Formats: sequence, C-alpha cells, structure tokens
Amino acid sequence: MLRLYNTLTRKKEIFKPIEKNKIGVYTCGPTVYSYPHIGNLRSYIFSDILKRVLLYNGYKVKHVMNVTDVGHLISDADIGEDKIEKAAEKEGKKAGEIANYYLKIFKDDFKKLNILSPDIWCKATEHIKEQIELIKILEKKGFTYKTDDGVYFDTSKLKDYGKLARLKIEDLKAGKRVDMRDKKNKTDFALWKFSEEPRKRQQEWQSPWGVGFPGWHIECSAMSMKYLGEHIDIHTGGEDHISVHHTNEIAQSEAATGKKFVNYWLHGAFLTFKGKKISKSKGGLYTISKLEEKGFEPLVYRYLILTAHYRKQLDFNLDNLENAKNSYQRLKNIISKIKDDKENQRLQESKILDSPENSKSREFSRFSVSKISKRQEEISDKKYLEEFEKAINDDLDMTSALAVLWNLIRDKKAEGKINTIKKIDEIFGLDLLKKEKIKIPEKIKGLIVKREKARKEKDWGMADEIREKIKKLGYLINDTKEGAKLERI
Repeated sequence: MLRLYNTLTRKKEIFKPIEKNKIGVYTCGPTVYSYPHIGNLRSYIFSDILKRVLLYNGYKVKHVMNVTDVGHLISDADIGEDKIEKAAEKEGKKAGEIANYYLKIFKDDFKKLNILSPDIWCKATEHIKEQIELIKILEKKGFTYKTDDGVYFDTSKLKDYGKLARLKIEDLKAGKRVDMRDKKNKTDFALWKFSEEPRKRQQEWQSPWGVGFPGWHIECSAMSMKYLGEHIDIHTGGEDHISVHHTNEIAQSEAATGKKFVNYWLHGAFLTFKGKKISKSKGGLYTISKLEEKGFEPLVYRYLILTAHYRKQLDFNLDNLENAKNSYQRLKNIISKIKDDKENQRLQESKILDSPENSKSREFSRFSVSKISKRQEEISDKKYLEEFEKAINDDLDMTSALAVLWNLIRDKKAEGKINTIKKIDEIFGLDLLKKEKIKIPEKIKGLIVKREKARKEKDWGMADEIREKIKKLGYLINDTKEGAKLERI
C-alpha cells in the first residue's frame, strides 16, 4: 500500500488514483537559461524515484514535464527581466538557441543520472494559444483585471487562496514578496505581461490584451490541463515552489475549472551548502560535468541523494560526495562477487538429475527440473524484497531501502540475491549489476609495472610495499594465472 506525504494536507495519505491503475504526474521542469546545477537535479532525482515506485507498483504513468523557455522573470514579484531574454542578450544569441542549448544539457544530465525521461516535454513557447485561452476563461469569470504592465489575477476573489502554503496574507508586506505598483492586492500575480517596448523583445505575441508574453504560472496550468486534464493525480516540484508558483497554479486552475486541481502535492527539499540553499551567491554550485572533472561519476551523486529522505534538506560538500563514492563502489564490488542465481540453479538442476530417486525416470525428472529451473530463475529473496517494498511505499523512504540492500548483500544465507538486486535497482537506478571497465590511472599503471618487476626479481618485500601503495590509492590488486587484476575498493 503506497503512502505519500501530501503538502496540501501536511500528512501521509494512502495513495488513491483518480482512474484505476492510471496515473497522471506533472513535474515542474527547468527554466532553460543556464546550466542545471546539482541543486536543481536533486529535485528531478526525487520525481524520478516517485515515478519508478509508481511503475513498480503496477501503475501506468503518464508523466509530463514543462520547459520554461519564456516568461520566468528574475523576481517572483512579476518585475525584472525575463531570464531567457537576459541570457540571450548576454550571450549574443537568439532566445530559442539559448533555450535549446541548455535543454540539451539538461537532458544529457538526465541520461547520466539514469533519470527516466517524461512521456511529454512541453515548451511554454509552443503552447501560447492554450495559455491565452485559459486567461480568457478567467477573464470571463471575473478573476482578472488590467494594469499598465499586464493582466493580473485577482486573488481576493478566492476565499482559499494560499491554502497550499497556508499563507497569512495579512502578514505579507508589499515590497517583500511583491511590488504593488497598480496591483489591487499584495498577492495578485501576472497572467500576461505587456512588452514595455514592442518588437524589442525576441519572444512576444499578439493577444486580446496587447503585445506581450505569458506569466510563468499560467504556463504550467495550461500545459498540465492539455496533457493530463483538469484534475491531476500528482504534481511535484521543489519546496521553493510552494508559497508562490504552486500556490498560484492552484488559484488560476481551480478558478477556471471549478474543480480540484491536484490530489497530491509532493515537494522535494533543498540541497544545501553550509546550511544555506545552493545558489550562485552562496556557493556549492556544481554541475554534473564539474563533478565528473573532479573524478565523481554521475551515479555517485545519485547515490548520495538516496542517502537522505527527499523531504529532508541535504547538506552538500565534496567530503560527503567522497564518502558516497566509496560506499557506492564498495556496494558494486560486493555485488560483483555474488554468484549468479542461474549458476546456482544449474547446480541444483544437476543434483536433481543425478539423484538416485530419479535414476529410473530421466524423462520425468528432466521435465520437472525444467519447470523448477524456470521458477527459480524468477526467485527473489522474499524477506528482503518485502522489507524493501515496505520502505519505498512508505513515502519513498530511500534511506531505509538502502539499508535493506546492504543487509541483503551481507547475508550469506540469503537466496536469489541477483534477482532481488535486479528488482531493487528498478527503483534505485544505480546500475548495480552493470559490469564496469576500470579505467586505470597512469600512476597505478606505473606502480603495477614496478611491482611485476619486483616479483620477477623475487623482491617480495618491495612487491608487498607497492601493493599497499596501490591499496591506499583505492585499488586492490589480485594475482592470478592470467596476471595481476585490479578492482576498486
């Protein structure tokens, strides 16, 4: 039974889909104006785990992710420059080139991190018509008003505005969250922004209200409704979206349709650096490529993210990542030495065939063995698999799920380990059974050559000394008939 923490109710709830066995999931995607950093990517690893758990539980998932390539202003107060326009001006490129370039990098990072791609990527610029139509509905229902810089949503028309964030609107100060300008209320937000000087922006469109571009919030409502309908099962995003972006999505969506917008709101916590949210001004702002340059493969970062619950902030530093690297490599090393379940099955089959009680009925025993072998091929360790499923279905508790995996691989009596690990890795996405080619550093190669020379000269003391040096560098050397073989520690 899957239980998820719903931000709207502030409690864990038993998950019940709108339509039996079919789930619609909407994830707030990237604003593609710069390189995605590891703080951004933590949020998408969380939504990937959610999707994998839903699939594991037998649901058919339709996953939609938006791409914000226009309309996201520097400030949540509906003032300042459009992030895409600013990046285009800075780099001397077209806005579309900027968006496509950074979207490609974003998708590349998804592949590196084994994040499953959504079924639908939807760009805001390709859904302007849908956004205009949604604003027209809100206008017809009396939820909008026009100022000198745009069309705004009147939040005073909704009695439950701010229910997701549990906002106390009377405590909000103008100038802190929003610039009042010509707004009627402190919490009102832009649905459509007018171009200050038409034809100066790269991205602007004609609308019933004037030349301009959509507000950031209306994009997600329009696109989620187009692909998932007016009532959605699950909506995910970072915890920073709760008080403004998702609050405003709910307001405009429910005002337009008169229906509940989303059943379950799930939010991932920040990745922090020295206790503060990772950002350009605070530090700790690494990209996946930068981590690779420092010798950390992307799945090491994914492993690190799995060591903390998605609703708990995780403090990042390179020491923590180094610890994750060592744990992940140790895990892979232990798994690589586990005998294949099929090999054990062949041994059992051989014993059954050669048993005295079957010596007079070979045909029957072969038939029986065939059926037994087929069943055993699918066998997983029931005890550990049940513990694992209990953890993942308890609000995606990956820390407990990881503990189950470690207990499994250390249990000498556990059977069906390979098949169990295979099932577990459907959620973790860590390539636990993938054979890896060790890239031997030049320094290690040099030490191996020196050690082989010492062995030929029967200088066993020197050979042992070099072995220890290699061990301190993170590699274990094994002498075989075919020569020295390395494995990571």
